[in-house]
Amino acid sequence: MSFKSYAAKRKERFGNLLKQIGRARTCYLFLLPYAVVFALFVVAPLIVSIFYSFTYYNILEAPTFIGLRNYINLLLSDDVFLTAVKNTFILAAITGPIGYLASFLFAWFIYELPRYIRAFVTLIFYAPSISGSVYIIWAIIFSGDAYGYINGLLMQIGIIDQPVLWLTDPNYMMPVMIVVVLWMSLGTGFLAFIAGLSTIDESQYEAGIMDGITNRWQELWYITLPNMKGMLLFGAVMAITQSFGIADVTTALCGFPSTDYAVHTVVNHLVDYGSIRFEMGYASAIATLLFLAMILCNKAVQKILSRVGT
Repeated sequence: MSFKSYAAKRKERFGNLLKQIGRARTCYLFLLPYAVVFALFVVAPLIVSIFYSFTYYNILEAPTFIGLRNYINLLLSDDVFLTAVKNTFILAAITGPIGYLASFLFAWFIYELPRYIRAFVTLIFYAPSISGSVYIIWAIIFSGDAYGYINGLLMQIGIIDQPVLWLTDPNYMMPVMIVVVLWMSLGTGFLAFIAGLSTIDESQYEAGIMDGITNRWQELWYITLPNMKGMLLFGAVMAITQSFGIADVTTALCGFPSTDYAVHTVVNHLVDYGSIRFEMGYASAIATLLFLAMILCNKAVQKILSRVGT
């Protein structure tokens, strides 16, 4: 294909695009406010962060271009960052899939309840993900003295003789964080699954019975899951975002930084350099690598979910 024919084809496609936009201009006008906000507060900061990741920038001085030095230091010289990557992937690999499956299964079971009971139970399951006092409750449960609920129970039944420092001993901190994060994982994805189940036409289940479906698991695989691919993908994205963004819970329960960096995550490292040390170029490099990891995981999940019900 010659350059002229290629340019003419591109010009024709652009003209067709403008015509489609003109025909649907009302729709685009309604989308414009969100598009502007999304561009200003999501796309623009992302581009600026990627740019700063190639610079030395401490807020007080003008950015200085240093190429890939931030990334080289992160991957080859920053042992704390490598520890944070390990901790983040352990938390994400365990809490992400388990929390995702638990959210869907609980939503599936709860949807079978009567309408008003369903609303009440949904609130109970969703509340931990939005409650600010949940950290206080878990801090009391895993308190390192004899008055902590777990220590008191284990000492009472004779399993331990002295209190265990659950939130400061590196041997116990990661299992405790996994338990707490899983408890808090029933969030937006859980509500999305509830909403997705309510959109499925009941007549499809009746047709499925006529076609030979004999149990609820076959209904789930051949009818429920294919009709919920959009919600399943949304829930997966939320689960990945949540599992890779763990930071507040580790700071609230185990301190900042945690003992021997036992539950120090990538986001904790990002907060350290961005909000405490104000090394914004280095922090931007951390954020960029985290963003790329999340994108790759999302792509992998999309391929897996595309096979559901096939």
